[in-house]
Amino acid sequence: MSVHVVPVRIYFAVFGSLMVLTAITVAVAYLDLGPLNAIVALVIAVSKATLVILYFMHVRYSPSLTKLVVAGSFLWLLFLLGITMTDYLSRDWLPIPGR
Repeated sequence: MSVHVVPVRIYFAVFGSLMVLTAITVAVAYLDLGPLNAIVALVIAVSKATLVILYFMHVRYSPSLTKLVVAGSFLWLLFLLGITMTDYLSRDWLPIPGR
């Protein structure tokens, strides 16, 4: 099995990108975007997670089977989140008694 050697500058570039995305996350937290706050935060979080998975977990240079397992895991996560959100959004929210 051959090992792919990643240059150190790639790691520093990814680290710098993660720091920039973290700064953007903090800046967006102070903005009032209404219902878009959660969506923007999730887009930034998914971007950071993708960078970590691709470069720090070496999935980018892995065999196709590893990429398939990672994609399947992500699909399973989306499936579970979707089921959770359908339950959460379909409930009739009752006021708390006594308030």
